[in-house]
Amino acid sequence: MHSPPSDSSGGSNDLLVEIIETLETCGLEDDSYQLHDYVDPDALEQVIASADENITVQFTVEGIPLDVSPDGVDVIVEDESQSVGE
Repeated sequence: MHSPPSDSSGGSNDLLVEIIETLETCGLEDDSYQLHDYVDPDALEQVIASADENITVQFTVEGIPLDVSPDGVDVIVEDESQSVGE
């Protein structure tokens, strides 16, 4: 059985950095929000790291919907062709 070392915060830091960089790419400044108000970063890392199958966690920070999986962090983009109606 594999268990991560107790000081394995590197993975969590990598995930946090990726989330923050993704939000910055969307124009959100890092001093305009507190990430822990939207998601528990430690719990998120544990869920992603411990999943036996492909898992996706979705949450929204300051109106920016995110999709976090073992593959990385993505912004959820709605399909505009379905939402446009006349």
